[in-house]
Amino acid sequence: MTVQDLRDVLREHGDGPAPANPTRPDQVRARIRRMRRRRRAVMVAGAGAAVTTVAALGFAFLPGTAAAPRPADDTAVVPTSADAPELPESFTSADGAEYRRLDLVSLARTGPRKATVTIPVTGRPLDVAVTCAGSTRAASPKISIGRRPVTAGVFCRPGRQLVALPVPAGGAKEATVTFDTTTHGTACTREKPGGPCRPVKEERGDWSLAVYEWTPPAQPVEPEAPRPLPRRAGAFELAESRSGTWPRESSVTFRVRGDGRPIGVDQICTGDLADRLEFRYELNGRDTGASSSCGVWKRGAFPSAIKEFAVPKGRSATITVKASMRAEAPDRLVRWSVGLFRE
Repeated sequence: MTVQDLRDVLREHGDGPAPANPTRPDQVRARIRRMRRRRRAVMVAGAGAAVTTVAALGFAFLPGTAAAPRPADDTAVVPTSADAPELPESFTSADGAEYRRLDLVSLARTGPRKATVTIPVTGRPLDVAVTCAGSTRAASPKISIGRRPVTAGVFCRPGRQLVALPVPAGGAKEATVTFDTTTHGTACTREKPGGPCRPVKEERGDWSLAVYEWTPPAQPVEPEAPRPLPRRAGAFELAESRSGTWPRESSVTFRVRGDGRPIGVDQICTGDLADRLEFRYELNGRDTGASSSCGVWKRGAFPSAIKEFAVPKGRSATITVKASMRAEAPDRLVRWSVGLFRE
């Protein structure tokens, strides 16, 4: 799992309802601090292989593990059924894009873990739609088109999820799309530091996966405005915010003066393709190499994923935030709000 995948997971779960225990965030932070103090390298007995430890969750994973852990308190289960809800032959998105199904496969909890379909390529944009029944801890499918892997970031949860597929170039008339829920390596959990590492039982879901091509809307539809950014996000306070609509507006620049404390930037978006908008950051005109997806905040706690910058005390700087879409999205708009936060 990449850093970007982890941020997407945090975004997704931050969009859920607030926890019933109002003191839980403080308890979790205290636990993280304790675990960090006690954390030390874990070695695989007899083999000397390094094990990656996700300290805050108490998970240890052998290299090559494909199934990353969900948060420890993420125990929600999608109502089980014989298989996942079947995806329709066609549908129209809220912004007017028309979807037509090209092929459909299912990967059940028992039986084959891998399926491949061959689809026609017309040049229209392509998406994969996903539904799942089972535990939210079920191993997620890996998706590839031809030999090119696709960053899916889908999980077994209620509702339909959409993933952009790159359209093959070079005049190809057809392409193969592969779905694979095979996992590699093992995982274990520790109840306390130094305690035994108990194997985690693998869980599988009932997945329904379909490839669609879509036609852009006849006219662009303006999404609703994002919710106002919160005055506070953890230790940070909102200092300034800007808003716009992609692709008409795709960048914003803040001019700041350092006071010795961290400066942070975060963003939220609305629109059918809001979670596909990606932001990159420049400091004084230089690309920092960091990027982040856009949070979708409909309810619950603010899905904070603040990117921090260090500006020396008394020095002035510019922070530029640039938005781009991960895949083509003709006539499909995304509204964004970017906030500048100070600790």
